[in-house]
Amino acid sequence: MEKTSQINLTEGPILNTLTRLSLPIMASSFLSTAYSITDMAWIGVLGSKAVAGVGVGGMYVWLSQGLVSLARMGGQVHVAQSMGRGKREEARQYAGAAIQLTLLFGLAFAAVCLLFTDPLLSFFALDDSLTYRYAREYTQVTCGLILFSFMTQTLTGLFTAQGDSKTPFLANLAGLVINMVFDPVLILGIGPFPRLEVLGAAAATVTAQAVVTLVMLLSLLRRRRAGNVIRQVRLFKKIPAHFYKQIFRMGGPTALQGSLYCMISMVLTRMVSGFGAAAVATQRMGGQIESISWNTADGFGAALNAFAGQNYGARKLDRMRKGYEISFRIVVIWGLAITLLFVLVPEPISRIFFHEADAIAISVDYLIIVGLGEAFMCVELMTIGALSGMGKTKLCSVISILLTGLRIPLAYFLGEMGLGLNGVWWALSATSMLKGVVFYLVFRVQMTAEERRKG
Repeated sequence: MEKTSQINLTEGPILNTLTRLSLPIMASSFLSTAYSITDMAWIGVLGSKAVAGVGVGGMYVWLSQGLVSLARMGGQVHVAQSMGRGKREEARQYAGAAIQLTLLFGLAFAAVCLLFTDPLLSFFALDDSLTYRYAREYTQVTCGLILFSFMTQTLTGLFTAQGDSKTPFLANLAGLVINMVFDPVLILGIGPFPRLEVLGAAAATVTAQAVVTLVMLLSLLRRRRAGNVIRQVRLFKKIPAHFYKQIFRMGGPTALQGSLYCMISMVLTRMVSGFGAAAVATQRMGGQIESISWNTADGFGAALNAFAGQNYGARKLDRMRKGYEISFRIVVIWGLAITLLFVLVPEPISRIFFHEADAIAISVDYLIIVGLGEAFMCVELMTIGALSGMGKTKLCSVISILLTGLRIPLAYFLGEMGLGLNGVWWALSATSMLKGVVFYLVFRVQMTAEERRKG
């Protein structure tokens, strides 16, 4: 029998199955974190204005993630559920539709960002010309070539939905190596390469994403990938409209949630910009440091999404519940460990990325305050993965949009109460705690309802 890299998620010991699926995803998430931290550590050498510029430009990269999540989430959930029902041809159609939509969205978003770079950046009201220049350079390169990032995410979702998380991990490992080599070379101008500063960071990131995409596509040529439904996709073949509609129905709420989440953060960034470039830089850098827990929990959520999707399709609800409980314990322990790290040693962490005293002081406050909500955030992201695997993407979006939206009035209120910039940080932390609790309770209610319907 031909050896396959895919895992049957509906059978076998739950812990072993989840471990085999989630470890490569979590490792990929660590690599994604390393991408970001490597970038920001080298950019930090250029000063807080460079960090702030990348932070502002990075907002539009983040905004684009809401768009690609429509194709990624819609494709991933439907492919997983189709595989769970044993309908491989249906899974292939969903995979093809997801890839076609990803290409369309990537090209459209790039065109908008290149044509309207200045109007888009004017939203943040940057009053420093150097910060603005950095933001413009970063936006045009990373958003102009966003297609590679889009393809990486969709392909990762489709591989994972079929129980293969190892291939995306190896692809991301290759990308990380490229990024770590190119970052200092292009940012600082080592050897024959010119000093490109922020432009070099953007070029290194895009090159790494292109490598990740290429590695995953080339892996499909191997014989052991013969069972992967992506291999049978014909890029320009017409797919029945029904499959696009189902992807939009499933992925649309997630896309709306991601886009609105980013827009809320953009409003908060504009509030933060009133406290100077060091404050904006801290928000950007702090978010990258926080991704140590965010990316790990999100990676675990991706594994649970595929696990829940296949078992939901096979109507193995007890297996789903047990998988969630195991995952819950793991991510809570991880989140608490990150909380201890941020609260106990915030200054040494801050000094890795900042070299100005005011930026270090702001970063210390950020890490301590936001760090208190890390375990809750981990539970939120993991639970979203489980609920989305059940097809409850609309429910997840409603909860996330409402509770994340509270950050704006809460930040304003706390600022007026005299907390100033720390009021923004407390708004982030408090809403993370609230979302973690709400999502946990919602999952329990939804599972109970599903079990009653099953009879």
